[in-house]
Amino acid sequence: MEVPGSSKPMIATQEEMVEARVPIPYRDQCAHLLIPLNKCRHAEFFLPWKCENERHVYEKCEYELVMERMLQMQKIREAEAKLKQSHKQGTIPLIPKTANA
Repeated sequence: MEVPGSSKPMIATQEEMVEARVPIPYRDQCAHLLIPLNKCRHAEFFLPWKCENERHVYEKCEYELVMERMLQMQKIREAEAKLKQSHKQGTIPLIPKTANA
């Protein structure tokens, strides 16, 4: 399953996420990494020094998604600014510029 606008594919299926009881806000392209992380957390009683590798891999995936969204938003803003600038150059000013003003 492909998510529009993202370079990462969805690996975990809806059935797997429901079975693993992944909360809806966390069902993104990194959910396939969250499932084993949560299993490890439950097995290790949520000790912070356990499951470090799984947590690092999951957080890196989330970071890459955030950076990808930021780059997409930056491109959208640049395109809007470019469009606004091109529209601004073609308009007639309300107050004409005079030679003495």
